[in-house]
Amino acid sequence: MLRRLYDWLLLQAGKKNATWVMAAIAFAESSFFPLPPDVLMIPMIIANRRRAFWYATVATASSVVGAYLGYAIGYYLFATVGERILELYGAMQTFDALREKFVQYGVEIIVLKGMTPIPFKLVTIASGLARFDLGLFTLACLVSRSIRFYLLALILFFIGEQARTFIEKRLMLVTTVSAVMLVGGVVLVRFVHFGS
Repeated sequence: MLRRLYDWLLLQAGKKNATWVMAAIAFAESSFFPLPPDVLMIPMIIANRRRAFWYATVATASSVVGAYLGYAIGYYLFATVGERILELYGAMQTFDALREKFVQYGVEIIVLKGMTPIPFKLVTIASGLARFDLGLFTLACLVSRSIRFYLLALILFFIGEQARTFIEKRLMLVTTVSAVMLVGGVVLVRFVHFGS
């Protein structure tokens, strides 16, 4: 089923409404959907590199708005909906460990986990369950999702079709650059929070 869904998404990349489909996926992936918007974003950027940063903007905005749905699931519907979503992904154990650290390291968790392949829905649902400050949640989501999608757009913009090979061969370099940007993101969120 997942493979069919993946293939269907790839077919959408060349269609007129691809940007809207990508936006819907970015929204849904933040709370319940299994596939990330990258699946659609990568072929879209390769097909039209001039729009790379527009696609990154759409993915970021949609993902952050979708994060509020994940937050609401954790806040209001954890027992009825949230647990089922986590069980569906076999993520209850990971979620429990995440929840324990949330009180002390909430911003860092949102920023760092929002950049990794770990499903973002775990973070958004945990944020709602922990009753994490909504303003900080929004800032942290903006930082983490911007870094993730704009970094992808930047790589694809300059490298194009060779980007997949580049990422696979130079994974350590890409990871290092991402880590440096993440640390900067955490510092920025902390600065904005404590400066206000």
